[in-house]
Amino acid sequence: MSRRFDAIIVGAGQAGPPLANRLTRAGRSVALIERKLFGGTCVNTGCMPTKTLVASARAAHMARRAADFGVVLAGDLGLDQAGVATDARGYVTADDELRTSVPGIWALGDCNGRGAFTHIAYNDYEIVAANLLDGGQRRLSERVSGYALYIDPPLGRVGLNEAQARKRGRPFLVGKRPMGRVGRAVEKDETQGFMKVIVDAETKAILGAAILGVEGDEAIHGIIDMMSVNATATQLQRTVPIHPTVSELIPTLIAEAHAPDG
Repeated sequence: MSRRFDAIIVGAGQAGPPLANRLTRAGRSVALIERKLFGGTCVNTGCMPTKTLVASARAAHMARRAADFGVVLAGDLGLDQAGVATDARGYVTADDELRTSVPGIWALGDCNGRGAFTHIAYNDYEIVAANLLDGGQRRLSERVSGYALYIDPPLGRVGLNEAQARKRGRPFLVGKRPMGRVGRAVEKDETQGFMKVIVDAETKAILGAAILGVEGDEAIHGIIDMMSVNATATQLQRTVPIHPTVSELIPTLIAEAHAPDG
């Protein structure tokens, strides 16, 4: 069994399948290699938890006796034999466009150590696909990465925290407000948590933010979006958010920002 492919993608996580699909649409022959069951959603049904796997994909070719064809499914990928460099933690090293040390090999998703989140892996795919197929010049350094923790109350975060801001050695401002002073939180009787934003005192660049409270995982996107286009805190302060929302207090939060204690 021998066949040549234009691209071989190892891992059917969040970045692999969309990239394989995009390359296929562009007329490339693609092999997508996944060691686990590919596709599907596990659904819990009934009062007594019963799991049902709803398949969303099918395997076109499966190597059931892979060893017979010289494919060894045990051990690691043998990246060292391929000349692919890794860092001290074992992650594949990649440049600003996700190219590895070997031409023709890119590192997308969890393997590059840039953040083990679905949205980060998918953005990796978008960057590589744009550069490979659309003649783009997208880079990781342009990305502003936020994340959320779906706890109660939820946490949305982006950029630097206070400790990281101090290490920069530049003056900065901090705006903080308890959720008990956020109308939306009071209305829903969910006043645990706080909102915080960190701003460069001189340039007014938004350095980071955290919203621990009701709808914090959604409200943080307003700040992520502004940071992504290099908007200043002054520009964000002049926006007119909708009432009543958690986001409407972000301009007020910035207006109240001051030098941190200590």
